[in-house]
Amino acid sequence: MKTSPWKKIKKCKYLYIMMLLPIIYYILFHYLPLYGVLIAFKDYKIAKGVWGSPWVGFKWFEKFLADPYFWKLVKNTLLLNIYGLLWGFPVPILLALMLNEVTNAKFKRAIQTVSYLPHFISTVVVCGMVMNFLSLDGIINQIIAAFGFDKIQFMVLPEWFRTIFTASGIWQTCGWTSIIYLSALTSVDQEILEAAMIDGANRFQRIKSVTLPSIAPTISIMLIMQIGRLMSLGYEKIILLYNGSTYETADVISTYVYRRGILSADFSYSTAVGLFQSVIGVILLVASNQISKKLSDSSLW
Repeated sequence: MKTSPWKKIKKCKYLYIMMLLPIIYYILFHYLPLYGVLIAFKDYKIAKGVWGSPWVGFKWFEKFLADPYFWKLVKNTLLLNIYGLLWGFPVPILLALMLNEVTNAKFKRAIQTVSYLPHFISTVVVCGMVMNFLSLDGIINQIIAAFGFDKIQFMVLPEWFRTIFTASGIWQTCGWTSIIYLSALTSVDQEILEAAMIDGANRFQRIKSVTLPSIAPTISIMLIMQIGRLMSLGYEKIILLYNGSTYETADVISTYVYRRGILSADFSYSTAVGLFQSVIGVILLVASNQISKKLSDSSLW
């Protein structure tokens, strides 16, 4: 006898109640705002509203693509994300592998706690710490001076911005991200590891031949998601760290949208730029997913 849908809902009502809050969140903050995308195709005037403003088609997209600042924004956005991908992506994997090999439970918990803590520090505090450490009188320059070298003005030299942004991002996120890989490591077949030990495989050989292949699907999915974000970068941390002298390497699409949309009230143009960024991100996500599907059995869909 088939159970009616209402009985199923009543049986699992508490699970549905728990799901209600995230569903409302996504509807309010992710789906309803899609209505505002229309502004990108209009000459939006606040007095006329979205529907009352005249259509202009792809005018703002063409204007952005013709902007001489366009390539610099794209270059800076891509380079910051690529640096994060090349240097930041392997760190949580290595951290998880090292923690997985630790046998002392107390030491392992201590390392996990220390590595997770930066994730819970607000971006404002992190940026304040970075600026204090890298100031002329900061601890980094004091160490440099102690070795007899000249102090470096890290925060005003454009060539240092990408290194500072990437390194601080790794410190802030590697511990928290490693939780995903630690969870994946719990599914590694212990019998295979024991068989490898009996066959004489050392620690590194076991990691290479057993552990890494076992968590390869998780690594692939995380890599696909990271590639899908190559054109998107949060503006908050960059705005807190950059200044006029570092615009050359620090100014990205999201900060440009912030300046044009919030500070200059150029809503149509900034919406078009933001939509362009999102579309490129979707294309990268789909392309990386298809490549992963062809090269391996792992994919998002």
